[in-house]
Amino acid sequence: MRYERVEMLLRLALLMQGSAMGLSLQDIQDEFNVSRRTAERMRDAVFGLFPSEEVDTGERTKRWRIPPGTLNNLIRFGADELADLEGAITLMEEGGRKNQAESLKSLRTKIRALLKPREVLRIEPDLEALLEAEGLAMRPGPRQNLKPEILENLRTAIKGSLVIKMRYRRRNSGEITQRTVCPYGILYGTRHRLIAFRENIKKFRPYVLANIEKIELTGNVFEREEKFSLKEYASRSFGSYQEDPFDVVWRFSPEKKEEVEDFVFHPSQEIEIEPDGSTLVRFRAGGILEMAHHLFTWGKYVEIVEPKSLRDELSRLKSV
Repeated sequence: MRYERVEMLLRLALLMQGSAMGLSLQDIQDEFNVSRRTAERMRDAVFGLFPSEEVDTGERTKRWRIPPGTLNNLIRFGADELADLEGAITLMEEGGRKNQAESLKSLRTKIRALLKPREVLRIEPDLEALLEAEGLAMRPGPRQNLKPEILENLRTAIKGSLVIKMRYRRRNSGEITQRTVCPYGILYGTRHRLIAFRENIKKFRPYVLANIEKIELTGNVFEREEKFSLKEYASRSFGSYQEDPFDVVWRFSPEKKEEVEDFVFHPSQEIEIEPDGSTLVRFRAGGILEMAHHLFTWGKYVEIVEPKSLRDELSRLKSV
């Protein structure tokens, strides 16, 4: 048996132990990108190695799991995994998401508590080298300073579908306004934004988290719009600010072809290589200002085919 197959079977076994609802054949196909017949063989191979049980979910689809604790002695943590966790903690802290950072730190502590002393001695040198190499200790650059109590109240409201009242400072005028909104989710980006529904105008609106001065949980429960998708809402914009979408076409110089291929400018983008080696990028989204700021970093290597309004905004930035 090849090493890759052994690794796949062990990972499948861990997934089966870690899932309370169990895994179906379709879950195995999706996770490992295999055919149904291969998924069946993988399931049967795991069943031949470890005790298993079928989960009664009341559905027609069959699901299986491995009893808790069966594989605990086989679980190991590597330096790469711990370095990624440290990186996530750093990114949360730099993004002003202190509550999430504390939650990940708690997870880190629990994982380290499970490690045997010999494993700690083995991992520590590699972990320190990775953290230093990836520059996570000191990462320069501006970031928003978010209030932990604001985030905590928002998470409580979002999870419980609770109406909130907030004191909100307008970005341009600095005017303090009162808003009663139904919070649906948070989009994290250059400027983190709360996406909320305003009942009085029957529209979803973004609010910059750093501009929220205070939040009050009203205790009133709202009924969520079943058709609303935060992912679809975000896909209509470039970055986190929501504007009416428009058609975008950018042309990148041939010498930047490989660099462009490494970017995902937008989830709906279409890429086309022209005869001269130039790369055309097409998508539909809103966010003139954020697009212009991003394209500014590409300098002479990008041409805005459309829209004209984006060309004008980029020209304005270059002239400042």
